[in-house]
Amino acid sequence: MPHNIDPDTFGFVVGDISRLIRSEMERRIADAGLAVTPGEGRTLANIARMGTVRQNVLAERMGVEAMTLSSYLDRLEARGLVGREPDPADRRAKLVSLTASADDVLLQIREIGEDIRADLSRGATPDEWNALVETLKRIRNGLVELRSGASDEGRAA
Repeated sequence: MPHNIDPDTFGFVVGDISRLIRSEMERRIADAGLAVTPGEGRTLANIARMGTVRQNVLAERMGVEAMTLSSYLDRLEARGLVGREPDPADRRAKLVSLTASADDVLLQIREIGEDIRADLSRGATPDEWNALVETLKRIRNGLVELRSGASDEGRAA
């Protein structure tokens, strides 16, 4: 019996785009010879995006296992690119932050990201590209609201 699954539904398309962008970013980071692995680069970029953050929250946002993130952070900390310290609100938790030494690596990562965006947006006008990004942001915000609503319902039960 054939399974009529449309590979071009919203979820599949967004998932494919996410995977392909991540793969391209990783390839370009490796090709650039940065002093970090692609996973470490993604870790730095996410810390820059979020600011000082609990290690477990960072792992969740990145969609990686805690042990995977811990390995990335161990290597980044050894190179002086991140620092970890106990969270004053919960000494069992660690807060992760960037050091000034991470600035050069992050600049190179940002340039790679800008190059990828330029390559991807070539088939669209600036207005089309901006509209796409705004639509995706609204969708992301809607998903965040759904998730937080589900969390609130779980607490009420």
